[in-house]
Amino acid sequence: MSAWFAQHLAALRDALRRLAAAPLNSLLSLVVIGVTLTLPTAGWLAIENLRQLTGDVEGTQQISLFLALEAGRRDVAEIEARLRQERVGRWRFVSREDALKRLQAAEGMAEIIASLPHNPLPDAFVVTPADTRPESLESLAESFSRWPKVAHVQLDSAWVKRFDALLRLGRLVVLLLGVLFAGALVTITFSTIRLQILAQAAEIEVARLIGATDAFIQRPLHYFGALQGTLGGLCAALLVSAGFLMLAPAVGELARLYGTSFALRGLAAGDVVILSATGGVLGWLGARISVLMHLRQLL
Repeated sequence: MSAWFAQHLAALRDALRRLAAAPLNSLLSLVVIGVTLTLPTAGWLAIENLRQLTGDVEGTQQISLFLALEAGRRDVAEIEARLRQERVGRWRFVSREDALKRLQAAEGMAEIIASLPHNPLPDAFVVTPADTRPESLESLAESFSRWPKVAHVQLDSAWVKRFDALLRLGRLVVLLLGVLFAGALVTITFSTIRLQILAQAAEIEVARLIGATDAFIQRPLHYFGALQGTLGGLCAALLVSAGFLMLAPAVGELARLYGTSFALRGLAAGDVVILSATGGVLGWLGARISVLMHLRQLL
């Protein structure tokens, strides 16, 4: 076990030595890999922020239950008990008196309300569902409409459907971009390893003659590709974080103008680890393919 660990540690040191031997070329390769991973990562993060934004805006995904005018306190208590039993999410009760006061406070409505013989507004429940998928919202609204003393259920689901379809399209585009740029990263590592093999062809032949195994010769190249991809993933995380930090003040100012407190969410520590690991795996894959295609010609 110690011998196996020593062999891999030696291969890792060799990969680090190869990176340090040509610092400018290594830096340029890392920047290219970083930019390659930045575009799909930034797209995914932008979609997640949009989804978070819709959840933060008041009233964007709410269902209003308007009770019949003859509904009394017992009916209100029954509806509230049903909501608690169904565990649909959060809700608040708006009495007809409170609704009338809010309407009177609106500009130009005080005189109109004063001329009415009685309060025409019903009691209502405003429900914020826990499950905001369009199909779940429609199913929930249909269920509410069958409850006793519920005269009308209001759900503006059209825009929810459109926005959900837009997000699904965005995720699909980001996925396609991710696959495309993953192929580009593998190609970059493939070409880099190919140049490494061609530059060290004589050294590889000598190592082969003195008894070095195929695995011993290939291992440093695999580590080189994985290390290059991992560092490229860290570079992408740095670029994405820097870009979102630059955008955060402008987005925050725009949100304040619309009366919300939305703030851009950047990459979390787990996201950085996943991005670096993805770069490392893709780098290793490119190195593996390059080794299989070019190194064996020398062996």
